[in-house]
Amino acid sequence: MTSRAGIAVVKHLPETLSLKHQRLFFAEVESCFTVDHPCIVLDCSKVRKMDRSAVHLLLCCLEEAMKRNGDVKLAAIQAEPRALLEVTGADRLFEVFDTSAEAVTSFRQFNGGADLNLNVSRSSHQVSENAA
Repeated sequence: MTSRAGIAVVKHLPETLSLKHQRLFFAEVESCFTVDHPCIVLDCSKVRKMDRSAVHLLLCCLEEAMKRNGDVKLAAIQAEPRALLEVTGADRLFEVFDTSAEAVTSFRQFNGGADLNLNVSRSSHQVSENAA
C-alpha cells in the first residue's frame, strides 16, 4: 500500500443508484482504498432518492476506509436521502457537510492544517498537500 497522508478525494455519487450503478460506483471508489488513511468525500448532490441498498453502499465505503485508518464524509445531501440516513441511523456514522469544499476542509483540519490545492478531474476532485 502507498501512503497518501494529507490527500482527500471527492467522488460524486450518480443520480441513479440502481444495484448496477452501485456496483460500478463502488468499483470506481475501490481505487481510493489502496492507500493508508484514505480521505474520501462522497458528494451526494445529484442523488434525489435513496433506498436501503444505497445506504449499504455508503456503509461499505466507510468500512473499507476505516479498515485502513481512513474516513468517508458525506456532502450535499438532499432532504429525502438525508431523511433515510436519519431513519436508518447511518447519519450518526458519517460526518455530513453542506458542500464538498467544507468536507475537504475538515480533512485539512484533521491533518494539522496543511495547505491543500484542488485538482479537478472529470469523475472526481482530488485535493493534495501543498508541496511548498
